[in-house]
Amino acid sequence: MDRQAAEIRSGWRGGQFGLTLVELALVLGLVAVMSALAAPSFRSMWRTVLLDTQSSLFLGHLYLARSEAIKRRARVVMCKSSDGTRCDDQGGWDQGWIVFHDANNDAHPDPGEAIVARSQTGNTSIRVTGNLQVARYVSYTPTGVARLTSGAFQAGTITLCVAESGIKDARRIILSSSGRPRLSNKTVSSYP
Repeated sequence: MDRQAAEIRSGWRGGQFGLTLVELALVLGLVAVMSALAAPSFRSMWRTVLLDTQSSLFLGHLYLARSEAIKRRARVVMCKSSDGTRCDDQGGWDQGWIVFHDANNDAHPDPGEAIVARSQTGNTSIRVTGNLQVARYVSYTPTGVARLTSGAFQAGTITLCVAESGIKDARRIILSSSGRPRLSNKTVSSYP
């Protein structure tokens, strides 16, 4: 009798294992409810990861441009670029960018001017825009100071945000007049 009682308690019933249809439906229902509850928080986490990754990449390339200008003792420019070879005057920074040695101080890569780095994001869910001073390019002098090709100080804000309506989370890269960029987390009321 002990063996029969042990088999019943352990769930073994004469070589048959499995779930009843009711048990299976209950488990599937619980999985569906848990998935529905987790989906919004997962989307929010995914947007945060995308923003953090893209802003870190952009910030890293600004630091690279600044350090290359100091190291080379020559002007280095970071400009928006859709093809990774030339600077674009139209569109936003989200299309991609290049960092290059600008020997003739015109903020456009010419033959013989080395492209130091390029980033073609291809990520349409992140919008990257700069205000007037940094809308097209950021240019560093040999001393590491950001200056326009005209010689004027270059300072401004580049905003990265998710291109979905209702999303207010954003990252801002603030370029000071000394040329040092810094990252700031912000909430925005509308897309820039």
